Amino acid sequence: MSGEVLEGRAHKVGDHINTDLIIPATYLVSKDPVELGCHLMEGLDPDFCSRVEAGDIIVAGYNFGSGSSREHAPVAIKGAGISCVIAASFARIFYRNSINVGLPILESPEASAAVSEGDLLMVDLSSGIIEDVTTGESFEVPSYPEFMRKIMDAGGLIEYRRSELSGG
Repeated sequence: MSGEVLEGRAHKVGDHINTDLIIPATYLVSKDPVELGCHLMEGLDPDFCSRVEAGDIIVAGYNFGSGSSREHAPVAIKGAGISCVIAASFARIFYRNSINVGLPILESPEASAAVSEGDLLMVDLSSGIIEDVTTGESFEVPSYPEFMRKIMDAGGLIEYRRSELSGG
């Protein structure tokens, strides 16, 4: 995550997108990120995944990831190739689960409101700058605390702990 700049097209979703809309319960028998990713947002839009390209970015409204505490939701997002999620706000358990699996998420009500479907975005994770390349607007978000940056840099909590335990 340190110094990482992400670039992708915006896929807009609304407010209160819960984990059942992100990944329907039917698919929770799988733990395979790619398999889960094939069904991302199927509960909201059955064609969502067909429009996603690696690196794209979900831009959501308020309370993204509400509902159950399943980690499958951020895993499915990563598995579909989404590089990060920008939302006006996140459900707290989804926020933590995203960090735990190494999915960058950024809270910005301003970016959420201003970005349009299909806009090209550049996100500098180290500086906390979201740039809408299409419109020229930019938005600043607070950076992660150091312990969260370390988890994100490692690719998630499990990888972080493995590195700690191996002395890395």
